[in-house]
Amino acid sequence: MTCRRYGAPTMPGERPLLPELPPSPQAIADATWDDLAPYYEQLVRAPLSVEAVEPWLEKWSRLSAVVDEAGTLAMIAYTCDTADPAKESANLRWSSEIFPKVGEQNVRLAERLVALGWTRDDMAVVLREFRTDIEIFREENVPLFAELEEHTAAYQKITGGLGAEWEGKRVTIPQLQPHLKERDRAVRERAFRLGAEAYMARRDALAALFDTMFALRQRIAANAGFASYMDYAFRAKHRFDYTPDDCARFHDAVEATVAPAVERMMAHRRHALGVDTLRPWDTQVQLESERPVRPFTDVAGFVTPAQRIFDALDPELGGQFRTMAQEGLLDLESRPGKAPGGYCTKLPWRGKPFIFMNAVGVPDDVNTLVHEAGHSFHDFAAHRQPLIWQRGTGHEAAELASMSMELLAMPHLARPTGYYTPDEARAVEIEQLEDVLNSLAHIASVDAFQRWIYTSGRGDDAAARDAAWLQLRARFERGVDWSGLEAERVARWYRQLHIFELPFYYIEYGIAQLGALQLWRDAQRDPAGTMQRYKRALALGGTRGLPDIYAAAGARLVFDEGGMRQLVALVEERLHTLRDKGADRS
Repeated sequence: MTCRRYGAPTMPGERPLLPELPPSPQAIADATWDDLAPYYEQLVRAPLSVEAVEPWLEKWSRLSAVVDEAGTLAMIAYTCDTADPAKESANLRWSSEIFPKVGEQNVRLAERLVALGWTRDDMAVVLREFRTDIEIFREENVPLFAELEEHTAAYQKITGGLGAEWEGKRVTIPQLQPHLKERDRAVRERAFRLGAEAYMARRDALAALFDTMFALRQRIAANAGFASYMDYAFRAKHRFDYTPDDCARFHDAVEATVAPAVERMMAHRRHALGVDTLRPWDTQVQLESERPVRPFTDVAGFVTPAQRIFDALDPELGGQFRTMAQEGLLDLESRPGKAPGGYCTKLPWRGKPFIFMNAVGVPDDVNTLVHEAGHSFHDFAAHRQPLIWQRGTGHEAAELASMSMELLAMPHLARPTGYYTPDEARAVEIEQLEDVLNSLAHIASVDAFQRWIYTSGRGDDAAARDAAWLQLRARFERGVDWSGLEAERVARWYRQLHIFELPFYYIEYGIAQLGALQLWRDAQRDPAGTMQRYKRALALGGTRGLPDIYAAAGARLVFDEGGMRQLVALVEERLHTLRDKGADRS
């Protein structure tokens, strides 16, 4: 195998002469797998001993960083503009052709390392993950993962192209969001129906796409010797500290503690709105203000208060956010052709993160930016670890960083630091805490739904999937009247990108939300100490296991009804206090 672009000329029979590493991600932006394979082959063939392992690991880590960043840049470019065929092609080349091969080579290299019997305390967790990756790897799964990436891109293209007509203009689905907060109930209903109808119109195409992805995932699991993709996913996601049975306990605890709290919350909302029955388009309108709160109208008005909030919260975090703003590492506004949702991703070669989202000028955008900034602070802190694998964590720890940041930033959201008047800040805090409860119910339904899909034996039946979703939503989501809106309620799962793109990545949000509530509780007594524990946990990266990372932050993993009930009670108590303040002023 020769390097066509980046190696020196060779004579027949000679091995190619390669630089130690690709010089930069930009230098390999157009690379194919044939261009990159020799770099991995060098590491496979290099002499390796206990004495030589650390420089070998450092080289592997640097290669991973430059290759990962090159592929990540292609993904960013495509999600920012799904209508561009060249960007789509580049993203598919990396995601479906190169990265599956990279994964295969990483397993080969991990096998060499594990066979040495070498260990180090700060690498114990990484080595355990390597051993797991070796155990579940099957060569026949490599092309199946590549095919899944192509279907993921198809999902992004379908959903990124969805829109609706509003006031004579074509708008994106996220751009309907502000209208769901209007006081005019007819306006809210129209916005809700348009958003749902966009997904309902593509239901058959999305269901057929999911059928294909489901079958591929079940084949992957069977090839690796697992009874279901759920069992495979738990191993592949390195879930060493909890089990599917713990997740079922989580579902039961949500049903016992969160669902009744949400039902009480919806009863309060129904009474405050003065309606006989609460419909889904009534769930987002703010009760504490006559007009919808508009925190910003343009990107500058979005970023500048965020900068002040992070400066006030912690100068180091403020400096990191300033770096991202100055270096163009934020793409925030919604626009046609942009993939839905939001994310923070790492650029590991330069050691900086990138934030993507679809802001439209509503308070939820502020929460999203603060959430993704929490991920970025995690990336900055963990990048101090020497090797790339030590900088990553499971999603449970990653989401602890982001969800905690949402709650820790709340005291700074009012002006002159943040976006809101004191009354608006109170209203937004109520909305945020209500969303905590709503989100826990949603998380339980999404995770239980995915469990049903991959273990029921009926996950390949589109009608059965839709019926199961309706049953689970009724279990966890109470107090809202969906009569006559079954198709609209079903449409909700088709817009949940995790179910299509990242199966079983959702319980982490619930685990992390309960951890974040513990930090929020502690910050009310000791804000400075809580912030220091938060930063200390982030800096551990992947050098410690999940319970240790949570303990460093001052939290524990909660799956039990008793622990969940205490935290739900704290949220409800705070909601009552905030509502009483509003009643006193009126």
